[in-house]
Amino acid sequence: MGSGTVEQVGSLKKANPGKATILALGKAFPHQLVMQEFLVDGYFRNTNCDDPDLKEKLARLCRTTTVKTRYVVMSEEILRKYPELVIEGQPTVKQRLDICNKAVTQMAIDASKACIKNWGRSVSEITHLVYVSSSEARLPGGDLYLAKGLGLSPETHRVQLYFMGCSGGVAGLRVAKDIAENNPESRVLLATSETTIIGFKPPSADRPYDLVGVALFGDGAGAMIIGSDPIPSTERPLFELHTAIQNFLPDTEKTIDGRLTEEGISFKLARELPQIIEDHIEAFCDKLIRNVGFSDEDYNKIFWAVHPGGPAILNRMEKRLDLLPEKLNASRRALADYGNASSNTIVYVLEYMLEESSKTKRQDQGDGEWGLILAFGPGITFEGILARNLTV
Repeated sequence: MGSGTVEQVGSLKKANPGKATILALGKAFPHQLVMQEFLVDGYFRNTNCDDPDLKEKLARLCRTTTVKTRYVVMSEEILRKYPELVIEGQPTVKQRLDICNKAVTQMAIDASKACIKNWGRSVSEITHLVYVSSSEARLPGGDLYLAKGLGLSPETHRVQLYFMGCSGGVAGLRVAKDIAENNPESRVLLATSETTIIGFKPPSADRPYDLVGVALFGDGAGAMIIGSDPIPSTERPLFELHTAIQNFLPDTEKTIDGRLTEEGISFKLARELPQIIEDHIEAFCDKLIRNVGFSDEDYNKIFWAVHPGGPAILNRMEKRLDLLPEKLNASRRALADYGNASSNTIVYVLEYMLEESSKTKRQDQGDGEWGLILAFGPGITFEGILARNLTV
């Protein structure tokens, strides 16, 4: 597994006393890098399928996702060891979990170590752990194996969030914010880790929606350190987390439908998902921004760190909110470079947001101090955090 670090600039603005802040970010990936232009041939070769109609459908989907590269745990070595993964109808959940449990733990360890290095303090000073994944199932859970792998104190307080899908990263950040603000001097490690092996299947005309996942999703891990009242001499806060909310839309639970079966996880994404998000996004965002006196007229004055569920969701948000094209640059870059990596992706978006805000400042386009961190997941659930960028 490989980890990634980015130079994280020091804070220029002071955090408000008692408010939770993101103190560091980190990420990690498996070694297998997939170029989108080679994905179709490789996938059909590895799954021993020669259906020309399905192959053309996947090629068409790959062109529309805007994804250019992704990292994946799946490899030819794994398929040689577990050839049953590409046989339709085989009960393979045990094999999948054996692979996934090990992989997500290692990626979470690598991402957390990268984050702790960026933070600059000792692992012994972490008091709480929030662990997020939709790619494993076991008792004890991945939170314990991550704590053990990092050498965290046995007194570390752990919280585990399972099967929250694409909204899991922001949900975990909301939980970490609550912990940090209610436990003075605490330092919370939030770790997310995902792999698509849990749902990897051969192509089938009976499951055309599976091809959307093949074209869109990637693997990896992300990590953040969250705490209030940063120590000026050693900590450089990146974002202040002002207000966090979660809403679910009644009677939409079938729109994103995932089931753990004997063949792994089976997902169905309804075609109307982007439309449903578009119809409700404005009212949700207004609940957050009115806390600091903003209205819909101020959308282009704030930053937007949005989980890129897919290009259709980003495009519809941009149109409905009348956003300038550059407002979703960080989300589009994360989607292009890593695909939709489920709960992890918000970490990659925030890293790119730091880069984008630095460019905006140099170009004298305003500081974009305030902004929104958003994600959408099963439920349909909306997660949102009103935040301040402390680096501009």
